[in-house]
Amino acid sequence: MPLAPTFILTSTFIALVVATTLIRVWLGRRHISYVQTHRNLVPVAFKDSIALDAHQKAADYSSAKTKLVMVEAFAQAILLLALTLGGGLQLIDDVWRNLLPAQDIIRGALVICSAMLVSSFIDLPFEYYKTFTVDERFGFNKMTPAMFFSDLVKHSLVGIALGAPILFAALWLMQGAGDYWWLYLWLVWSGFNLIMLAVYPTFIAPLFNKFSPLKDEVLKQRIEALLTKCGFKSQGLFVMDGSSRSSHGNAYFTGFGASKRVVFFDTLLERLNADEIEAVLAHELGHFKHHHVIKRIALMFAVSFLGLALLGWLIGQPWFYAGLGVTQESNYMALILFLLASPAFLFLLRPVMASYSRKNEFEADSYAATHANAKDLIEALVKLYRDNASTLTPDPLHSAFYDSHPPASIRISKLAGYTA
Repeated sequence: MPLAPTFILTSTFIALVVATTLIRVWLGRRHISYVQTHRNLVPVAFKDSIALDAHQKAADYSSAKTKLVMVEAFAQAILLLALTLGGGLQLIDDVWRNLLPAQDIIRGALVICSAMLVSSFIDLPFEYYKTFTVDERFGFNKMTPAMFFSDLVKHSLVGIALGAPILFAALWLMQGAGDYWWLYLWLVWSGFNLIMLAVYPTFIAPLFNKFSPLKDEVLKQRIEALLTKCGFKSQGLFVMDGSSRSSHGNAYFTGFGASKRVVFFDTLLERLNADEIEAVLAHELGHFKHHHVIKRIALMFAVSFLGLALLGWLIGQPWFYAGLGVTQESNYMALILFLLASPAFLFLLRPVMASYSRKNEFEADSYAATHANAKDLIEALVKLYRDNASTLTPDPLHSAFYDSHPPASIRISKLAGYTA
């Protein structure tokens, strides 16, 4: 006699949640052990540029963050099981059904928002601890509690303003657009994301940071010459007040189409000389020239298409609800169940995605070595590794799962080949 689909789904879900949590903890323990084992010896490639105390600080910082992630993994697993098989979602649904018995779409939005609110309450203490204990202890935090909670309120309001329309559109399409609601929702979701890429730099990012035009005329001329050489047209060169929240440094370009802009953290400009800044920007332009942003957008659209198509089938399967702890079927419950459960089924794909991201980084480095000086990029990266306390000796398996950028030693070694 074949096993019932409900039992198969429940058993598989529990197994994946447990396995994912244990793998996360196991990888964390491996990483901490590996980092601490290599704590007292600077790798050969960095022995002349990074002092032992800086290397040890990076090892301890990485270990502290990883310990927090391990604890968070258990909390997230417990919450997930409580919301699903523990009946949490069904309890939330029952409360709103009693209050709004005839308002399916509004009730659905409130159920989903309530579940997300519960999840945020679990994540909040970890984020606060990381900011005001871990980052504070290692000298990176520049935020005050008032700023932390102000940002939290801003993020929440922006999330509601942007998320509510797309959520109501999703629930409306699920209710009244027929069997192909998922296709129409995919089109709406894709359009929304393209619009967000265009408006984020100009209207949303300034809500959280100050962006001012780059004032260093000599550096500006060098950067504009590089942009012209690489065929990159931007809305402008901007400096972001990253130092108001953290001492970490970075640079990036953001936006889509005519709204593209180049952004430098003020902390980055303070630490790097003009040659190094130009090399870092050349790396970022390498992502642009290799169409990495477009490829990632296309990949995101492809994944969302497949995900919504799958949800379009699951929504009509009673075992999907019962197998995840829900007794009353509804469109909105199918949506929130899918969003909550899918990460457990996709976790083992993380190394594939991380590998793809690291491949993109190598391509961008190669481009930078062609259009700037590879030695300058090496010097810039070494300073960033040191100043951001990025560990030079990550556990290889942990890195394969989590790191979007190549390990420091491998990356520097490859760049050094361009200087030979």
